Amino acid sequence: MSAAAAPDTLWKTRYLDAIVESRRGSGQPVREEAAARLSPLGHAHLNCLGRYAFTTQPPAELRPLRDPNARDGEDDGEF
Repeated sequence: MSAAAAPDTLWKTRYLDAIVESRRGSGQPVREEAAARLSPLGHAHLNCLGRYAFTTQPPAELRPLRDPNARDGEDDGEF
């Protein structure tokens, strides 16, 4: 794994875990075989040949999860 992909993969891992736990906590079904196949390794949006500067510290807490019932872009807030 490249140095550029490692932070992205860690970030996705934390959010995938938060999403699964959020669904379980709200009583929504999460099939174990589906959860076992989740992978944070998809990183086509990363330019692994470029230069990267990570100058800020990661946040101490995760930002709120997206509302799964909202349409795309509806709950993005600042985006």
